[in-house]
Amino acid sequence: MFDLVKGPEEKVRILGHRGAMGHAPENTMASFRLGRELGADMIELDVHLSRDRVPVVIHDENLARTTNGKGDVNELTLAQLQRLDAGSRHSPEFAGERIPSLDEVLAWAKGKIPVNIEIKNGPRFYRGIERLVLEAVARHGALDEVVVSSFDHLCLQAIKKMEPRIRTGILYSSRFWDPVGYARRLGADAFHPRWNYVTAEFVREAHEAGLAVNSWVANSPALMETLIELGVDMIGTNYPDRLKAAAS
Repeated sequence: MFDLVKGPEEKVRILGHRGAMGHAPENTMASFRLGRELGADMIELDVHLSRDRVPVVIHDENLARTTNGKGDVNELTLAQLQRLDAGSRHSPEFAGERIPSLDEVLAWAKGKIPVNIEIKNGPRFYRGIERLVLEAVARHGALDEVVVSSFDHLCLQAIKKMEPRIRTGILYSSRFWDPVGYARRLGADAFHPRWNYVTAEFVREAHEAGLAVNSWVANSPALMETLIELGVDMIGTNYPDRLKAAAS
């Protein structure tokens, strides 16, 4: 099991946001492979449920922005979803890229790179999505290789109750009163704040409590350098290659 809090001499870790979405179509196998090639230490992906209740990897609840499909993800089965083109909207060279299932990504990532699974649960709520994600993780023996995050903190609480060993990260875009106490009540292992809510004092407080700080999303070298100086453990970025250069 990898440590979430980096060592004092360790370089900041690189989280490939939806793979390497600055270079490839987000949340596709092409993007995940490229993110790893460009130096990501972990890849991040988003999960919804298909009509036949399979965890599928796509950011929006609607298909229109990233695919040639229409309607909502949960209106189509996995087989129907995987007939869609999830690459051409990014660039013609990626025509034919599919929406992957969570199983597909975990099978590829096993032993290669850890995965941050963001559960999307709102504004469309998926009954039982936590258990279905856990079942996928168990099928691939990936418990030690994943972190589950969500903006739905009730979802994080539920998944931790089902499997206390799973590591969870609290996604948010705000400031907490008593953040460490809140994390303790949720049983969380990491904070995943938007970059503009990170301060050196907060990072220090989190680390003293044994909690990681993994911020998102930094794409400019200047912002990357600022977050590195603040001492965060991992930075989410659309451009893993840029962060690798900034951290060198």
